[in-house]
Amino acid sequence: MENSPANKEWKLQWILLGLTLPLYILDQWSKFKIVANFPEPDPGNFSSGLTRPVIEGFFNIVRVHNQGVAFGFGNGSDWAPIVFLAVPIIALVAITLGLKSNFFVGNWGKVAVGLLLCGIFGNLTDRLIQGSKLSYMEGAPLWDRLKAGYVVDFLDFTIPVINYRWPSFNVADSCICIAAVLLFLTGLKADLQQRKEKLVSHD
Repeated sequence: MENSPANKEWKLQWILLGLTLPLYILDQWSKFKIVANFPEPDPGNFSSGLTRPVIEGFFNIVRVHNQGVAFGFGNGSDWAPIVFLAVPIIALVAITLGLKSNFFVGNWGKVAVGLLLCGIFGNLTDRLIQGSKLSYMEGAPLWDRLKAGYVVDFLDFTIPVINYRWPSFNVADSCICIAAVLLFLTGLKADLQQRKEKLVSHD
């Protein structure tokens, strides 16, 4: 009974309600506050130019428009808005197939799914609506506004000692990165368990 498919689905549903939904709300609320309190970058620019230090020399709040993926990869390229609007949809299909094939192992695998969904929906929401909020896109055709869509990045860190400024990111990006680590660790654990079982069976 404990390992029945219905029970697994029930557990995942609670993870979605207890983890994914609150983090998604936090992601969207934080981006809303950034857009409301930071000036809009000029057309062609990705940063508002305003930096608000939280911890001097280490942590700042900024407003950066990212049309690429996490940490700004692909930002500013002509193909980015179209490609990265399609990527989340492909990712959702992949997650669905992964759930059906039991790719996500154990409770931590389900937590990774919850984090991935938060990251995907958080940034996809931005790409769908933020372009329409730009002042210079007012009255533009829907397709042009979608192409102007971007993700709001605002967490800005500088790594001490080496003085490296890490590309800005947001709550959704953080969820995706943590999910990737969890998937790696759960996959590694499952692989080690399989090898251990093979050794025992050979003995």
